[in-house]
Amino acid sequence: MSTTGPGVRLDKWLWAARFYKTRSLAAEEIGKHRIEVNGVPAKASREVRVGDELHLRQNGGLSRTVIVRGVSSVRGPAPQAQALYEETAASLAQREARAEQLRTAPEPALSIDQGRPTKRDRRQLADWDRWSAALDR
Repeated sequence: MSTTGPGVRLDKWLWAARFYKTRSLAAEEIGKHRIEVNGVPAKASREVRVGDELHLRQNGGLSRTVIVRGVSSVRGPAPQAQALYEETAASLAQREARAEQLRTAPEPALSIDQGRPTKRDRRQLADWDRWSAALDR
């Protein structure tokens, strides 16, 4: 882990810092303009340096703002990856507020007990008189 000197490609750094499982996933998210470096949408080839501020929008609307504290192009263990960045206080507060919101008001779709109708259910639906609105009765 180098803390000074030249930077590392953004997609490599995001992969090494364990924000994404693969480098191609990181590059895909960068291509969708979900990552900004110092307030500017970035390209995958942009070099990240110590002190840069990254704003990440991940799946599920999760938004994080981190400051680069170290540069590495090698994916190491989680504690080493966490040493590469520091999350801002505002970002941590926002994530905690979102987690609390999800705890108190869960997603309505999660309360559905049953999924698709089974074959038996479909047969019962088929027996239902669909032509009840016919005028010839």
